[in-house]
Amino acid sequence: MARYLLSLIALGVLVYSCKQEPTARLTVEAADQKISVAQQKAQLLQDGFEIFDYVDEATGDTIIMQKYFMAFLKKGPNRDQPKAEADSLQALHMAHLGRMYELGYADLSGPFDDESDISGITVYNVPTLQMADSLANMDPMVKAGRLVIEIHPWWAGKGYPLR
Repeated sequence: MARYLLSLIALGVLVYSCKQEPTARLTVEAADQKISVAQQKAQLLQDGFEIFDYVDEATGDTIIMQKYFMAFLKKGPNRDQPKAEADSLQALHMAHLGRMYELGYADLSGPFDDESDISGITVYNVPTLQMADSLANMDPMVKAGRLVIEIHPWWAGKGYPLR
């Protein structure tokens, strides 16, 4: 039951092990390295992340809760570009999101499958709202006005996979 509740709290949570380039801005545990919880917490705090401990009462396990930033990509005011330009912007948008993932700044991105004003989300794995906002607003679709960004802080258990 406690694991089920934790799953709800974490909303299914994030995929932690992102592919990192050696020049990426933050030091993150490599998938093939084992570090202690204390070391991981120290590194996260050193990198400027907000964290807290959640102790699973059923198992006694300590789960590190980390603040992420969920960016909602909403339909923007400028959506009347010709098809060729819109297609080009979409390709640049996908390249931007891929780069955010490759650099370790974003852990999860994807579109919604309905006709609402929210087109998709990106979950940024960065220490501050300002950094998430800056990265999200670098998206060529945002710069062109096809999308606008709305960002909210979001807490999730560090290292839990999506199911």
